[in-house]
Amino acid sequence: MSEKFIVKSRLRDYEVCFLEDINSTIEHYANINSFFIIDKRVMDLFGKQISCKLTGERTLIVEAVEQNKTLDYCTGLIQRLITANVRRDNCLIAIGGGIIQDITSFVSTILFRGIEWVFFPTTLLSQSDSCIGSKTSINLNEYKNLLGSFYPPSKVFIDINFLKTLPVGEIKSGIGEILHFYFNDGSRLAREMMDSYDNILKTPSLLEKYIKASLKIKKKIIEIDELDKNERNLFNYGHTFGHAIETISNYSVPHGQAVTLGMDIANFVSLRLGYLDKNVFEDMRKIMSRNLPTFRINEDMIDDYIRALSKDKKNMGNNLGCILTNGPGSMRKEYVPLNDELRDLILAYFRVNT
Repeated sequence: MSEKFIVKSRLRDYEVCFLEDINSTIEHYANINSFFIIDKRVMDLFGKQISCKLTGERTLIVEAVEQNKTLDYCTGLIQRLITANVRRDNCLIAIGGGIIQDITSFVSTILFRGIEWVFFPTTLLSQSDSCIGSKTSINLNEYKNLLGSFYPPSKVFIDINFLKTLPVGEIKSGIGEILHFYFNDGSRLAREMMDSYDNILKTPSLLEKYIKASLKIKKKIIEIDELDKNERNLFNYGHTFGHAIETISNYSVPHGQAVTLGMDIANFVSLRLGYLDKNVFEDMRKIMSRNLPTFRINEDMIDDYIRALSKDKKNMGNNLGCILTNGPGSMRKEYVPLNDELRDLILAYFRVNT
């Protein structure tokens, strides 16, 4: 029997369902003239298993890479949909992770001024985080997630079985995002999950409990502040420093692990600015340490990193808009000058923690 809950949204409320077998659900949408946008890797692994009907011009296979989150790529997809005779009463079905979600949701919000879309998240990160919240985001040149809107799906269907084939790196990426929610909330599940780290990497189905808890934390906040004006801002914890890590590593560091590193950097900055007790800093680092990537910034890279931080869309003037912390469950929005002091602080972090 499926488990479900409703997310309240400004535009429309939507249902999130946990299913053990999504085949019949996908087949239902294939039978009602839907258009599918599917991650190539998912299609290669599950194409025959999912449905024999996902063929022809109504199925668009997409490489789920950050470089495809652009206006040009989305325009190309829209042209393919138009050629395939898409109509405003059709539905777009996204099957994949966060990149497929971003592309499909962005196309959905601008095509015919809004077309219905449904999401089948297949990665840990998308199942535990991005599948709810309504954000559509694509990149513009070197600016990450600069373009977008708030346009929720009509339904989300989660099948944990997709996690069985994920590379370990993608599991670690999702764990980083889940950790970020637990630290935001002050949840004891952060320590519990990381104590089971090895078992989780071997048996991803163990993550179902942690996925549901992560979504519960996010749901509570987005129903208060869907448009990210107040409380939801705190979910940027780890992301400001993490996005810049992604940029200068040319996305070789997976998003969630970049966020893990971003949280540790934010904690170090919080410690040095007097917001965070040293014992709390060390305890939080101990919890997340096994999920930290090996990527490091040295003297030759620091200016590129500061430049990447300077392009963050949350900045005000020459100040970095970021979320710092007093400890788990106590985040704070701060504007830190983008100057030599911050540069030296970040270099100090990597010297101390290398």
